[in-house]
Amino acid sequence: MKAVRIARTGGPEVLELVDLPPPEPGPGEILVRQEAIGLNFVDTYHRSGLYPVDLPAVLGSEGAGVVEMVGEDVTRFKPGDRVGYAAGRGAYADYCVVPEDRAVRLPEGVSSRTAAGAMMKGLTAEMLVRQCYPLKAGETCLVWAAAGGVGSILVQWAKAIGAVVIGCVGSELKVRTARALGCDHVILYKSEDVAARVREITGDQGVRVAYDGVGKASFDASLTSLGRRGMLVSYGNASGPVPPIMPLTLARHGSLYLTRPTVFDYITNAMEMDAASAALFEAIQSGAVRVEIGLEFPLAQARQAHEAIESGTTTGSILLIP
Repeated sequence: MKAVRIARTGGPEVLELVDLPPPEPGPGEILVRQEAIGLNFVDTYHRSGLYPVDLPAVLGSEGAGVVEMVGEDVTRFKPGDRVGYAAGRGAYADYCVVPEDRAVRLPEGVSSRTAAGAMMKGLTAEMLVRQCYPLKAGETCLVWAAAGGVGSILVQWAKAIGAVVIGCVGSELKVRTARALGCDHVILYKSEDVAARVREITGDQGVRVAYDGVGKASFDASLTSLGRRGMLVSYGNASGPVPPIMPLTLARHGSLYLTRPTVFDYITNAMEMDAASAALFEAIQSGAVRVEIGLEFPLAQARQAHEAIESGTTTGSILLIP
């Protein structure tokens, strides 16, 4: 089978297309014949070494396709089932072995491309708006990278809940995208003072929650955009990891809350995976959330896909197609 692997960490140039023997599922695992693979920013952290992985490694944690084979003791799936998954690593390949508790059946009307573009990002959005800070109708939230993979889903979900959404984007083109997704207000964070604009928009009240996947470059602006007892949900490091922060800083900005979640601390078993996925698929099938596929690349062009996502110019989800 074809797979994209790294033997060393570094830039996109370390991604190599190789031939590997097809894997076999072990106990509690399924073998998925891939139809679409989702690209996530965390893949670049594994590639660069920010999040260390054992080398050599096939990257990727999200995809969708058809169950080809099941291992011993598998009870959730059978060959021929259509599935989507969010798992560990190994997705950049024609076939991927997935723990059965990290996969779900795809409902009618949800294609493999939609699922591959939505599983990890959609489960992250579900975690953010329903669990980390359960967003309520009428509350105002700040969403960074509002036109990106997670952000585009997050904005739509927040609007479906009835929240007021302030989106932060990096270009005029993305302003139009963010508004089309449902943002009530859009801030160009490269040219505007985000916190000052938030205070202006909210009548100096600040937002109840800031969903920040950018990290180092946006952290201070997120803190100062929050209202009293607001929460900063820092869920990504697109601009680099956030430096250490003194707890007293949170007190000085209004007795704030800070959390740094990862999705698999909120989805720890098959029951939680099914519940989160059901909420995601319901949002998609109802039309509340449209999964925007911004770019598609053949698997062999994974390097170009990484260059695209790191450029900061993409919108929606990026797919690799085997």
